[in-house]
Formats: sequence, structure tokens, C-alpha cells
Amino acid sequence: MTTATIRGAASVAPITRRADGAPDRPVDGSNRVDGRQRNGLYDEIAVHHMAPLWEKLRGLVSKEPESNCIPYVWRFEIAKRLMLAAGDFITAEDAMRRVLILENPGMPGKGLTTNTLLGGIQLILPGEIAPSHLHAATAVRFVLDGEGAYTQVDGERCIMRRGDFVVTPSLALHDHGNISDQPVIWLDVLDLPMMSFFEAGFFQHVGRKQESSRDDGDSLLRYGSGAVPEGTDTTVKYSPIVSYPYARMRPILRRLAQAGDVDPRHGVRIRYANPFNGGWVTPTIGSHLALLPAGFMGRGYRSTDATIFACVEGKGVTTVGSERLGWTAGDVFIVPGWKRHWHSADQQAVLFSLSDRPAQQALGIWREEE
Repeated sequence: MTTATIRGAASVAPITRRADGAPDRPVDGSNRVDGRQRNGLYDEIAVHHMAPLWEKLRGLVSKEPESNCIPYVWRFEIAKRLMLAAGDFITAEDAMRRVLILENPGMPGKGLTTNTLLGGIQLILPGEIAPSHLHAATAVRFVLDGEGAYTQVDGERCIMRRGDFVVTPSLALHDHGNISDQPVIWLDVLDLPMMSFFEAGFFQHVGRKQESSRDDGDSLLRYGSGAVPEGTDTTVKYSPIVSYPYARMRPILRRLAQAGDVDPRHGVRIRYANPFNGGWVTPTIGSHLALLPAGFMGRGYRSTDATIFACVEGKGVTTVGSERLGWTAGDVFIVPGWKRHWHSADQQAVLFSLSDRPAQQALGIWREEE
């Protein structure tokens, strides 16, 4: 037999090996190896920036998806009070964007709403302008309260009203302003955590208001009618529509409800779509709008995408496992990925929702289960 000594572990006894190079096992035939020798080997492995997979595997691979996210409701009445108080001290110029991050309690201090999405509540006061900038992250916005503010995306100014859904594609120049006499508050959601994971983030502060080149609703009229201008590039990965007004979306839900088209899990639900290909409005963030009829009791459901919900109308309860999340108009709440949940509503309610489902589907990892 020969012996081999582990470098960097002089206090560890040499490992005894047989002539074939295998470790010499105890006489009783067991597979026990001196723990000090094994730890000495691990020490040397670490010196060379390697790690034994057999020791790490349980933490890397789980039988089912696991998440640090926990279910939680952000109450609109609280968020509005805090945002208006912040408006007394923080100007739009000071903050660039006056936003309170919706930080998931399961991941404190990380500025995350889910593992892949950052959500926040943004306020813009009458007469304010949030200057132009652009970034690699995709942003979507859903108006929670007020009307008369605007978002301008690549030259198209769209007036924002409660329930409107606004899309800001990656690297699109955008700014906000408020030409009304009332505060306007909306939900911001960005895929910033994804950009950070891929280390692919870019940001440019332009510092001025864009000059409007297209009227409010121009992109919806151009591309949302079933016909497109000749020469339009229909291969773009983002929806060409900047704003999906609630006034246009709500009647669709009403017609579907009247026709009895009610999903037992989600209620009467529509998906915001790219009119060019019927796909998601962005490659990373997908959104739905659902009507829950009065007396709705949804069937249990789970999927791998953690979902952010916002109540537009009415009130109800979403049960996640054994936890009941009560919500009403303006509240924002989260259902973590792969957590069984179901919605119920004594009175008619409307829920907006969004998640990273498009990104998961593109990677072939998205799953759902009733």
C-alpha cells in the first residue's frame, strides 16, 4: 500500500491507499472514512475554488419549487397615505421617480417583490414632471388611483386613468407628468432582478421632457384594429401598443361573463396580448385581467410563476395554503410560485395580475397544476 498526503492539511493523518489507488477501508468492511481526512480533502478542494457537489446537492436541487417569497397584502389606504406624506418632502426632481418599493417580507432588505420582479407604488403630483430616461429593464404600469397624469413612451403621450395598463419596453425613452389637479398613483413593476441576474443592465438619464410626436392612443388605433400600416415590422418582441385603457378592456370582461365564459380557477379572464403575434406584451412580464362574478369560489390552482395581483373593483379573499389574504380596491398582493391558492368573492370583483410567466415559458420551465 502507498500513502498520499493532502497539501495544506498537515495536521491530518495521511490517507492510506491500496495498490490500486483506492482508499484502504476498515477491516470490518464498512465504508467509514476518517472524518478528519475527508475534511482535509475538502479544505484543499476549497483552496482551488471547487466544491464537492455531493455535499451541496440537497441545497441545489429540491423535489419541488421552493421560494423565499411569502404571501402578503399591501393595503392601498396605507400606501396612499405614505406616498402623499413623502410628496411633502421628496420632489420629483429629488427622487427622479417617487416610488415606494413593495418589498416582500420573506426577502427583507433586498428590494424584491418576487425573485424576478420589483414592484413599487409611484406618485406624481399636479404640475410635476419626472424627466426622461431609459433602461434595459422592461417596465409595466397599472393605474390604481386618480387620472390626468401621463406617461410618454418613445414620443407617444398617453393619459393615465384608473385601471389602465401601460407598457414601457426595454430601452424605450420614457417620462411622466401630471397635467391634472389631483395626485395620480400607479403600480410599477420592472424585471430589474432579471437584469441583475444576467448582469445585462443599462441606464441613461436624459434629463428632459420628450416632445410629443404622437397623440394619446395612437398606437392602439394603429395596431389594435386587426390591420397595420404597410411596412410595419411585425417581428418585434414587444407589443407596439403603449396603453391598454381599462375603458376598452372592461367591456370585454362583461361580454364574456354574459356568455358564461368563466374559468373555474381564474374567473372571466383575458390576457393582454401583442397584436402582431398573439403572444405576451413583453418577453419577460405577462399580464391578465380577470372578473370574479358575485359568489365566485375558485378551484385550487398553482403555477411556478410568483404572481402580483392588484384589485381594481370590489373585494374578495385569496387563500394561499392556510393563509387568507383579504383585498379590496387598490390593494396589491402576492401569491408565491407553486403555492396552491384559490380566489373567492361575495360581490363582483376585478383583479389585474402579472408575473414572469413569459420568461419561464421561453425557457421551457413553466408548469401549472390544478
